[in-house]
Amino acid sequence: MDTVELARYLIGKVVVHDIPEGRVSGRIVETEAYPIGDPAGNAFRGKTARNRSAFLERGHAHVYLVYGSSFLLNVASEATGVGAGVLLRALEPLEGIDLMQRSRDSACLTDLARGPGRLTEAMQVNFTQDGADLCAAGPLWLAAPPRDTGAIGRSVRIGLTRNVDPQWRFYERGNPFVSGPKRLRV
Repeated sequence: MDTVELARYLIGKVVVHDIPEGRVSGRIVETEAYPIGDPAGNAFRGKTARNRSAFLERGHAHVYLVYGSSFLLNVASEATGVGAGVLLRALEPLEGIDLMQRSRDSACLTDLARGPGRLTEAMQVNFTQDGADLCAAGPLWLAAPPRDTGAIGRSVRIGLTRNVDPQWRFYERGNPFVSGPKRLRV
């Protein structure tokens, strides 16, 4: 399975984070692929201290800070030593909603984890989880979907200035937790 296939495959899966206050979790409803050689991807210019976890074996967390204010959570998507990843863009909250609301200082359910920065804030993901094996036992992991996934849409990625045309963004059609402009959510 390559990076683009993994981005589609992750729709409907669940991100679980066991934190000291309890468990928070949410269904993945939106992803973006950043495959090998993608000039918009973190790994494009090679391995650095900032992106080293993008070069880990498929299934590991790659957490990094953007704009000095928001953490983003990616899933490493290729073999060890090959940099690529899938950005988790939005979740449908399932467990620990009260904890997510406190983390985000927001009561609006649909906006809790809509967008990659809000997602990590609600899930309390930061540098501590960088490099975590999401397929193994641990505080941050991926779980099987709790129900069937609806129709999956595909579009261009959001907010890029390089390599903007590939349709490497996947989302669950009609899900109110999907981010982005309305024309990219239907």
